[in-house]
Amino acid sequence: MSTKQPSPETLSYEKALAELETIVMVLEGEKRPLDEALALFERGQELARRCASLLDQAELKVQQIAGEDLIPFTPPA
Repeated sequence: MSTKQPSPETLSYEKALAELETIVMVLEGEKRPLDEALALFERGQELARRCASLLDQAELKVQQIAGEDLIPFTPPA
């Protein structure tokens, strides 16, 4: 991971999710010094919050567009 990272607030959902996935793979697969692992975990938490915020915004926009006609999604079994 680079030392100068963009603020999570500036990242698109796709970029934040991709970086989060990379962090998860690194933390699951490599032994890191505790301070480095904690920094990665903290960055991951920031990215997860960014992704959740963007998904909430998208859901609100869909509800505003669809209004009362929004049909709940049930994934196939």
